[in-house]
Amino acid sequence: MPIVTIQVTREGTTPDRQSVTAEEKAALIKGASELLFKVLNKPLDSTFVVIEEVDTESWGWGGLPVLEYRQQLADKKK
Repeated sequence: MPIVTIQVTREGTTPDRQSVTAEEKAALIKGASELLFKVLNKPLDSTFVVIEEVDTESWGWGGLPVLEYRQQLADKKK
């Protein structure tokens, strides 16, 4: 029984949204399940998919919280 965890940032896919939509999550679940079926022959009804949304305050890169890092990149482009 495969368990797949997908982590996405809680930002949404457009500026007016703050999270991934239910439709987008459904597509991720379907796609991950179908991939495991195609590659490993795992039945769809035995595959579990968990989607975790990560707040922007809870991750970073380059040694900085992500919003600070992005601001530095934007400042360098000016």
